[in-house]
Amino acid sequence: MLDQVAAAFERQDYQTASELLIKLSQDSPNHPWVQFYIARLHEVSSRHTEAEKIYRELLRNTTNTKVVTQARQGLARISALEQAERQLAIAQAKAEPNQTQLGILILEPIHTDKTLFAQNFAQIMQIDPYTARLVLPSRGWRIYRTGEIGELKFYGEQLQLAGIPCFWTTIAEIQAIRVFQVTHFQQISPQATVICRNEANQAGALTFNWSEVKGRVDGLLPIFEEVVDQDARRKLLRKTQTQDYTQFCDLHIKDRCILRFSDGSYKFQKGVEIATQANLNTVRINWNSILTFLNQQLPGIKTWSDFTHFASSVLDQTEVLSHIQPHIHLLRKKETSWDPAFQLYSGLAFSRNAERR
Repeated sequence: MLDQVAAAFERQDYQTASELLIKLSQDSPNHPWVQFYIARLHEVSSRHTEAEKIYRELLRNTTNTKVVTQARQGLARISALEQAERQLAIAQAKAEPNQTQLGILILEPIHTDKTLFAQNFAQIMQIDPYTARLVLPSRGWRIYRTGEIGELKFYGEQLQLAGIPCFWTTIAEIQAIRVFQVTHFQQISPQATVICRNEANQAGALTFNWSEVKGRVDGLLPIFEEVVDQDARRKLLRKTQTQDYTQFCDLHIKDRCILRFSDGSYKFQKGVEIATQANLNTVRINWNSILTFLNQQLPGIKTWSDFTHFASSVLDQTEVLSHIQPHIHLLRKKETSWDPAFQLYSGLAFSRNAERR
């Protein structure tokens, strides 16, 4: 009867092949050729997942070299077809308006067992499961891929369907977010008014309701200094070291802008008195007073505070960071990737918060 099944496949009479396989699967369900033809029937019926599963089981459990060869050829056909379908879907996604802009795909942390997620990730991104497990983050965001946003959206949607948390955005969307440098509060109730400077360093006032604040980002940016040191041979050499840190706090005003506070630029002695005896306190005490005040005004606000961990994975991605205007005004002798990295982190949080709303 197997000869009849083979002949039916040869003439593409899949109805007859199906009827013969029903009887064969009842009489000899574990026969390798029966299993192969069942997989082949799945394959020609576009049930690729079921076909692939049987082909792989045959490779693991069968010693018949002809069956093994046929199973490998079946897997190769499925892989080639899926690759072609993938490339077509990506091309169609990139053909849509504005889908060729530079974008980034962000993986979000997975706090449970990664085994199943790694298998799905490996299949979607066509990498091995071991590498996939290492790539998937357990803490904080990870920039996984950059490129044309249409392609990243395609992969992102596939990952989300597989239960892998991720999101994507364009660099242009990050750049479009307005950022105002706050110097002090002029008013805090019933609405808040801050004196701030825009991207062109022009001073002005901005008023908002506390309920408009939908997110907050806290982070530290290192201050570098050149120091003179000695090597093992007592030879003098110059090197750059981190001497201190400047603290930043961004408030995300719904659909409007980012208000950026910094302990190095906030005028504690001006406007509303938030830090008592500000002129006598240390900068740290004054800054802690600002943070305490913001905590009181914004209880339960969504806060992103894992910037240092994020930066450790993005500082070497100079191509992405070169497109980011940092909006960080620190006295530096030379540019550093830390500044655009913070702007990227805050901008991603702003976009992510807007997406969830």
